[in-house]
Amino acid sequence: MVDIKKSSASQEASHAKKEELEFKVVARRNKMAGLWAAELLGLIGQASKDYAREVMHADFEEKGDEDVVRKLAKDLHGKADHQTIRQKLADFLHIARKEVHDEHKGS
Repeated sequence: MVDIKKSSASQEASHAKKEELEFKVVARRNKMAGLWAAELLGLIGQASKDYAREVMHADFEEKGDEDVVRKLAKDLHGKADHQTIRQKLADFLHIARKEVHDEHKGS
C-alpha cells in the first residue's frame, strides 16, 4: 500500500513538473512573439519589453493560443497576417521548448 502511495505521489510530482515546464515554454514563446511584434511596430528599449509583457499577459484571457493571435493580429494590422503570426508562434514555441529543456537538463 505504501508503494502505491509513493508511486502516485511520484507521478503527481512528475506531472506537476511537466506542467510547470510547459507553462515556462509558452511564456517564453509569448515573450519572443512580443519582442518580434514590437520590432515590427518600431518599439525599442523599455517600450519593446513592456509590449512583450502585454503579449504574455494576453495569453491568460482564455485557454489556447487564440487570445495571443488576436492581440498580435489586432496590433500588427497590415504588418503580419494570421498565418504569419501562427507560423511565428510555432517557430518560437520550438525555440522556447529547446531553451527551457536545455536549462532544465543543466539544473
